[in-house]
Amino acid sequence: MSVLPDPGASRAVLLGTSRYDHLEQLPAVSNNLTALAALLSSPLSLRLPAEHVTVVENPHDPTAAIVPLRQAAAEATDTLIVYYAGHGLIDPHDALTLALPHTRPDWVETSLNYDWLRQVLLDSGAQRFVVLLDCCYAGRALGRMSASQNLADQAAVEGTFLLAASAETSPAKAPVGDTYTAFTGALLDTLRHGISGGPSLLDLETVYRHLRVTLEARALPVPQARNRNSGAQVALGRNHADLPDIPVAAGRETDHRPWPDPTSISTVTGFLTHLGAVREVSGLTQEEASRRSAGQISVGTISRLVNRDVLPTTWNTTAAYLAACGVPNDQIQQWHRTWLTLRRSAAAPRQAHDDVRAPASAEPGSAWRRLTALWRDRGH
Repeated sequence: MSVLPDPGASRAVLLGTSRYDHLEQLPAVSNNLTALAALLSSPLSLRLPAEHVTVVENPHDPTAAIVPLRQAAAEATDTLIVYYAGHGLIDPHDALTLALPHTRPDWVETSLNYDWLRQVLLDSGAQRFVVLLDCCYAGRALGRMSASQNLADQAAVEGTFLLAASAETSPAKAPVGDTYTAFTGALLDTLRHGISGGPSLLDLETVYRHLRVTLEARALPVPQARNRNSGAQVALGRNHADLPDIPVAAGRETDHRPWPDPTSISTVTGFLTHLGAVREVSGLTQEEASRRSAGQISVGTISRLVNRDVLPTTWNTTAAYLAACGVPNDQIQQWHRTWLTLRRSAAAPRQAHDDVRAPASAEPGSAWRRLTALWRDRGH
């Protein structure tokens, strides 16, 4: 089953080198980074908060690339996405290295060894990893994952997926005059426009197969992939080619629509982001959703609900919104359980703080005031 990562618990690090002292320039890489960062934060893809997408362009040395990667790896608990675009080189030990601005082909220490990047992933607490390599000889990284001591086995995570722009002996392509490199351009186009007749969620396996067909038809290098465990089930967005254009008639079965999965949500950011995506999947405008609520929620209430940055303090408005959008009852109950879990998580630190500030020996009546405040905080 395909799954969209929780935006609040996921991170993306986009590395790229467009300027070189000793190698051919790759100006399209700069466009790759800008476009991919914007896409990952947009409704067309994962809706990641902008602060969860780190772009490192033209890092002056390996440390400048590894440090932000380590920070993201430490913060991610759901999915960690790592992307590199630039020249790929082969070191004397037949391993892949990622070229940086000052890299000299004959000085391996001036580039970023892929195994260093891989080690950072091994140290992360993320559940899933997505590695996208748009460089020459990127297929070399597949061998690192498929060896006896591979990334997925060592990290013991739910899933790992590596998508490489080229085979281990092949160069990638950056056609002169094109806005993007060939591989990243095709990836951006797929996520922006979807795949006609494809599944509701663009999981990595689907994206990989589509890119192979698309790039091969253009006589461009064919991408390679390696999947471990359930990594191929990670989705990079919804299939916008097949989202409904009009609301489904009342009473018609709607379970087939790609509703956001509330069971995959672990953060408030994820809850709010997925809540906003519900109306998109429903095909309803805010006015139509308001009418379908039979007067329970106004257009203004819907707008405030899907654009807020804190968890709703009461449940009824959210339930009315989900029902008006056509979300099945069993999924609304799952949303409610997720909301309760997040409410309890938010209340626990506050209660612990209150307990420290107001010990049992406090003046008479203080316990009652704390209970009253907690009751009020919970929206009663």
